[in-house]
Amino acid sequence: MKYIIKIITLSLISISLSANAIPMAIKHGTTLYDPAKAWSGYILFAGRDAKTYLIDMMGNEINRWLYHAFPAWPIAGENSAKILVELATIDNHGVDYQPFTGMLNVSIGEVNWQGKVVWQYGSKIDPAHQHHEIQRLPDGNTLILRAKVKRIGGWEHDIIDNYVDIISPEGNSVWRWSVADNFDKLGFDSQQQKIMKDSKIVNLFHINTATPLGKNKWYDSGDKRFAPDNILINSRNGNLAVIICRETGEIVWRLGSNFPSVNYQGKIPRPNNRCA
Repeated sequence: MKYIIKIITLSLISISLSANAIPMAIKHGTTLYDPAKAWSGYILFAGRDAKTYLIDMMGNEINRWLYHAFPAWPIAGENSAKILVELATIDNHGVDYQPFTGMLNVSIGEVNWQGKVVWQYGSKIDPAHQHHEIQRLPDGNTLILRAKVKRIGGWEHDIIDNYVDIISPEGNSVWRWSVADNFDKLGFDSQQQKIMKDSKIVNLFHINTATPLGKNKWYDSGDKRFAPDNILINSRNGNLAVIICRETGEIVWRLGSNFPSVNYQGKIPRPNNRCA
């Protein structure tokens, strides 16, 4: 009887484990593609295997580069076939220096179709510390979002500052804007500033985006705040987005960090692709 009970128990455990196990056969390649609705083209992305891939809409590999990227950026131009990638990193120096902060990124560069490095920026002596954003601009300069350990005036601990840096082909900074240097202009009230100061959080701002606005209807309608060269950035941790004037360095538009209170009645609405 004990033997039968043991067999039944083991069988139930086996069924339970099987129900929660990852399927042995996982479908690879394109799993959904509706040409009538999808924007057809090519997809450039950095994989978790420290390589960068170019695939078509059917999931076929067109090319791969033996470099990671955060993110990869295609360089526009006739027959260019070049991309911007991450070239070298350093070992982790602590919990606050995770890869997503940019503090481990030593150098970035431009590689051709065959993977040859044709332009490089950053070194172990002067690291690039790039993260989340890198773009080759129409004028040939390269916009990168960078990180740097810094201390805001009056604070007692260092933070990882995020700043936008536009680099010339020769490696010179032609325009730079620091979040920490403009902390008092971000819209945080005195109580919020005190909370942030006392939090001792190192990755305080965590900027995810830094991009020129490009051509838009608001500028065409006469609103100079939305000049195509002005830079839009957003702070995930700060819960805000701002537009920075390239000419003056001033913040000309801001969303957040304070929003009106919302009192939902009943079920809280969620995006369509998420479960309630």
